Amino acid sequence: MEHLLHNILLLLVLSVAAVAAFRSFNLPPILGYLLVGALTGQYALGWLNDANEGFVLMGEVGVVFLLFAIGLEFSVKQFIAMRRTILGLGGMQVLLSTLSGLAIFVYFDMSWQGALIAAGALAMSSTAIVVKQLTDQAEMRAKHGQMALAILLFQDIAVVPFLVIIPVLAGDMASAQSATQITLDVLAAMALFATMMVVGHYTLRPLFHYIARAQSTELFNITVLLVALTAAWITESLGLSLALGAFLAGMLLSETEYKHQIESEIRPFRDILMGIFFITVGAKLNVAVLPELWQPILLLVLGLLVGKSLLVAFLARYFSADDGTALRTGLVLAQGGEFGFALMALALTNGLLGAKESQIVLATIIISMALAPLIIRYNDAITKRLLGKSYLRQSHNDTYEVSSAIQELDGHVLICGYRRMGQNLGRLLDQQGVPHAALDLDPLIVQAAWEAGDKVYFADAARPEILLAAGLARARMVIITMTDMEVAKRITESVRNTNADIPILVRIREDSYMEPLLALGATQVLPEMLEATVMIAENMLQQLGMSPDELLPLIEGIRSDGYKSLRSYYHGDKIKPTRIVGETFLHTFVLQPTDSANGKLISELDLERHGFSIKSLRRGDIRGDNPDTTMRLQAGDKLVLEGKADDFRKAENVLRVGGKISKISVA
Repeated sequence: MEHLLHNILLLLVLSVAAVAAFRSFNLPPILGYLLVGALTGQYALGWLNDANEGFVLMGEVGVVFLLFAIGLEFSVKQFIAMRRTILGLGGMQVLLSTLSGLAIFVYFDMSWQGALIAAGALAMSSTAIVVKQLTDQAEMRAKHGQMALAILLFQDIAVVPFLVIIPVLAGDMASAQSATQITLDVLAAMALFATMMVVGHYTLRPLFHYIARAQSTELFNITVLLVALTAAWITESLGLSLALGAFLAGMLLSETEYKHQIESEIRPFRDILMGIFFITVGAKLNVAVLPELWQPILLLVLGLLVGKSLLVAFLARYFSADDGTALRTGLVLAQGGEFGFALMALALTNGLLGAKESQIVLATIIISMALAPLIIRYNDAITKRLLGKSYLRQSHNDTYEVSSAIQELDGHVLICGYRRMGQNLGRLLDQQGVPHAALDLDPLIVQAAWEAGDKVYFADAARPEILLAAGLARARMVIITMTDMEVAKRITESVRNTNADIPILVRIREDSYMEPLLALGATQVLPEMLEATVMIAENMLQQLGMSPDELLPLIEGIRSDGYKSLRSYYHGDKIKPTRIVGETFLHTFVLQPTDSANGKLISELDLERHGFSIKSLRRGDIRGDNPDTTMRLQAGDKLVLEGKADDFRKAENVLRVGGKISKISVA
């Protein structure tokens, strides 16, 4: 036990360092876990090995929670809406990729059982990397982003049958009953799936209603774990995969109204166990043999990147995507994925692959995942370079369709984002007889709103050519209602670069994004939290008897000042470690007789140069906001400092010793 605890502590130290390092370079944390596993595995430092049952068990539980998390994210409604793309495009991609890989591996003398699993592992792409990178690039709602999401969704489902058949393939496949056994197991899995779905549909919701009434987070979490692990145990006791039960449990819980609460509560378990799982997978990578296997690894990496991207592009083109969208979809998915590790780990455990074969496949997946963020980041530039004029021609066709539909509008309001707020604003403009048009990248919303008679078009508002086609030169105003701030910033920049004079109103949720958006050219940025505060304050003061003549200047003053009086507050001990850059805080400082600032004018301290200011000053029972810089400070003054959290140590240093090096820390 002591040896196990010692290894766990060392793993935690290395994991923290590796994940922090990879995040600083904007690389997926998964690669950090894999690196830790490779360094501490049986082929390196030897802290992790197959004889260590504790880590093996944690790796298996990691697979369980990996599938459980996917089950929670799986939506039946989303599946129905995108069924043609998911089943057709996703199904053909997994099938053809697996068959292609199977043929190649068998040609190089790999057993067909191991070749099937290795090919299936390489057919999967990294959901974590693709979704994160596309979201950061504001491309998740673009056509290629939606097609990639559909394929990833099918891959997430397709991994379950692979996990189910691995134990069967590990048996005596030479017997004549093997095909019958596989068929029976598949039928049993389908029957179990249907039974658990029916039972769960009628039992889980009442169960969680009862649990929720107890108002106990601990009881809620324990119940979630009980349901997930019980489902995994049931499938495992029937000779199927633990992961299959976890996936079904996730799907069942996703159908309840407690889905989002479950996601937030289970995330720590999921992230930690997934990290442990990836460490155990990385531990199976023998770095020492890579130099002698570099040729097959290099060929397989090139084959995966090029072959998989071309295959996905061909299939996407067959499913009515234009050339540019098809190629971008292929580039986005040209890598191995985390589910490939799950398949490889289970295949190794069941003896379907040899050490040399597994090292080649594992190294291929890891290298492709390391290259994936760069390929995804430059997918547009690569497509332009490869397709040239045809890609530009397709872009012009997209803009022509929008331009033809909006050519009669003049003096209109252009709404970017047509979800709840965009639709409400559109209805208000209709009531006032103001012409308007909207752009959005959600095909379901666009279709439903278009059929209802709304002037909304499926187009990317971040593209300058789309904005011009939407009549930006003739528009009266642009309103951006996107909740994704990266998308909002791209649209703001595109609008301002295309039209220097048009008013741009941007809705945001966090006031920390005000300065970046204003710097990009937004005319006015409306933060939801601060606007709600203004509305409540207005109603409060009305109820207290303030007249409209007194109230209007006060409210307009708050807005015209950029909500400055409302943006700073005392955060207490609930400061999030991942604070948004630019967020301001308040901190109270009591001036002592021995402090350097005692007896000095505020102007003499030059506080702004150090990144903070005095928001208010209390002397005795008298408090004044924004004190005059000619005011002389004295001992006992209570200063309310405003600035970034990281600047308060510097602030106290300036006030106490005049900015000299000091060991004084923030109280």
